[in-house]
Amino acid sequence: MRWLRTFGEVVRSGLTIEETRLEPLLALRTAAGVAIVIGSALWLVSPAYAASAALGAFSAGGATFQRTWRPRKVIALGAGAGLALSTFVGYLAAGRLVTFLPLLAVWAFAAGMAWALGSTAGIVAATTVGSMLVTITLPTSVGRALEHAAVIALGGVAQAVLILLFPIRRWGAHRDALADALAAVADYARRLRHDPTAPFEPEPLMTARDAAAVTPSQARTRPPVLHGPRGLAERILPVVAALADPDVGAPAEGPGRDRARELLDAAAGVLDAAARTVRRGTPAEVPAGTAEVLHVDEEHEVLEGLARQAAERLVELLGEALEIAGSGGARDEAPTPHGPASAPFLVRPTMFRLLPVAVRAVRPELRRDSPVFRHAVRLAAVATLGYLIASRLPLNHGYWAPIASVMVMRPDFHRTYARAVARLAGTLAGVALATGTVRALGPDADVFGALAVISAALSYTLIRTGYAYSQCFTAAYVVFLLGMGGQAWEQTVPERVVLTLIGGALAMLAYVVFPAWETPRLPGRLADWLAANGRYAAAVLRSHAEPTREHRADMRRALLASREARAAWQEAYEQAQQEPVRPRGLTSREAEEAEEALKGFDRAAMVMESHVPRADSRFGPEAERLAEALEADTAQAAVDVREHRNPDWGRVEDALHAWEGAAGDRSQVLRRGAELQKRALEDLATAVSRTPLERDVGSAREEQRVRAAVAAEDDGSGSGHRVG
Repeated sequence: MRWLRTFGEVVRSGLTIEETRLEPLLALRTAAGVAIVIGSALWLVSPAYAASAALGAFSAGGATFQRTWRPRKVIALGAGAGLALSTFVGYLAAGRLVTFLPLLAVWAFAAGMAWALGSTAGIVAATTVGSMLVTITLPTSVGRALEHAAVIALGGVAQAVLILLFPIRRWGAHRDALADALAAVADYARRLRHDPTAPFEPEPLMTARDAAAVTPSQARTRPPVLHGPRGLAERILPVVAALADPDVGAPAEGPGRDRARELLDAAAGVLDAAARTVRRGTPAEVPAGTAEVLHVDEEHEVLEGLARQAAERLVELLGEALEIAGSGGARDEAPTPHGPASAPFLVRPTMFRLLPVAVRAVRPELRRDSPVFRHAVRLAAVATLGYLIASRLPLNHGYWAPIASVMVMRPDFHRTYARAVARLAGTLAGVALATGTVRALGPDADVFGALAVISAALSYTLIRTGYAYSQCFTAAYVVFLLGMGGQAWEQTVPERVVLTLIGGALAMLAYVVFPAWETPRLPGRLADWLAANGRYAAAVLRSHAEPTREHRADMRRALLASREARAAWQEAYEQAQQEPVRPRGLTSREAEEAEEALKGFDRAAMVMESHVPRADSRFGPEAERLAEALEADTAQAAVDVREHRNPDWGRVEDALHAWEGAAGDRSQVLRRGAELQKRALEDLATAVSRTPLERDVGSAREEQRVRAAVAAEDDGSGSGHRVG
């Protein structure tokens, strides 16, 4: 039953239209690169040669649409070089299965391990496997193989040259990432008006930080507005949380709460204006009356104590945001960095220095339980098995089967199955569309070349709306290319459909045989997040105890590590929800309760961070003792959660009991924050502390609850049909 329900979700997901902004100008420019290659080859050589030469331009162009912060021209050149290398190396080993199959297996395994570097590297590496499978059937000698490799590389060069000559929103993705981070903090400020203890999802800030990492050459040309607003958003975030908190900020009711709501609403308006400025590069208007709201009157201000301090700090920070919104970023002139030694920016290695980075990223994934390693093994096995099956079939384009497998496979279950369904549906629609067009127009190489370019443009345009819809025009593009090369549609169209079905089935079967389920890993992911949160909370307390530059740097590093662990947990939990396996160790309800508890723990640490004192503050031994207790207890509790034992907070309780004589606002913030954290830890213990028998019963009840929900949904839909 779970498999049937999950497969229904897979089909819906694979055919869902994703609401995203289309980029027709980028698609038109990339399709122009394909047109240049096809047109030149048609004019200078032959239609068959043009069909093979178009591979590099099309694949390199598709690589530029992947989510990456590197310049698009660099991605196009890198993709073209990888495609050319795989073509030539594959030809050298082609001709005998005893030499080609080991090469194919090793190459596919390396392409799978490339996911350790990120999704863009994994997707581009998969295209090189497809290139190896296709183009080894074309050359007839080593010289011709070099020629084909050079032409494929030239396709990437053509795309890079067009990107250089016709830049379209060169820093657009970076602007969008930073603007989204500012808008996320603005949205958080609005939510705090109605829910003073609302948690914050840090994903936009993590994306903005990833986008802020640039190479030295990028840093020299980066717009000034992209230098500072991210840090401003990071500083505003804990301040608005502290202002809204009813325990250490504005009172829960009365004039103070009304004043806090005014400030939060003004902060949201200013941050939204700054986001518009960053996104568009032009000044943006701030809501009328904002300046009056942001004026803190020494005599008539209703906020007092810690809330007053948070309000003053917020007004100070929003002054910087107002400058950004009013100037369009032109006033934020930062010194131009000239190299890694003096560069005040997050460094991203150049393409030529990626090898040690790749080694460091891949090495931890070389273990049997790693999803990336398992994906690489599946990719190698399916590529070789698909090639063997295709070589035994009485078809001329048998390589389509392993290519379909390689292109749909992903490290997780849901995306692999959804892409397999989407590829089959898109292929059926695409070949039907192309077949009707071919029959209506008749054989004409020039017309087919033009239709191939149009199909490529439509594929690029729809590339982010859903794999099925982009694949529809990719399939049409392939049919037109083969028709241009002299292949009859009566032969190519049925082959394409049958081999795509075989390839998708192989990809699905591979995941069943050698899965990488996230469901049993959930306790480990939760434990990692708990330990990272404990280190972050301890770093905040140490910054209170002794506010030195080193402790502030430790606090920042711990915060980033906590966010990464939180993102890993959320990704794993979402994947586990889509898997057709029973909960192991944590039921859905337990996972949700534990997640809410850790979010509360994280919010309490963030509020404490907003009140970290100046460098000249006195030493606080109570905070240091609590920091040690928190770090020790959360580290041990992480081990307990991972091994299904009940966590204990004895050291934290002892440290809080010992903290009796401290006084002053700073101690009030720390004590209240520590109490909130202790409460969150108790909620976490309640969520995960169960006997083994209770866990088995809970898993069974969870299964029954899911089945009942599905049955109720089916009954509801069925009754609706009957009424209709």
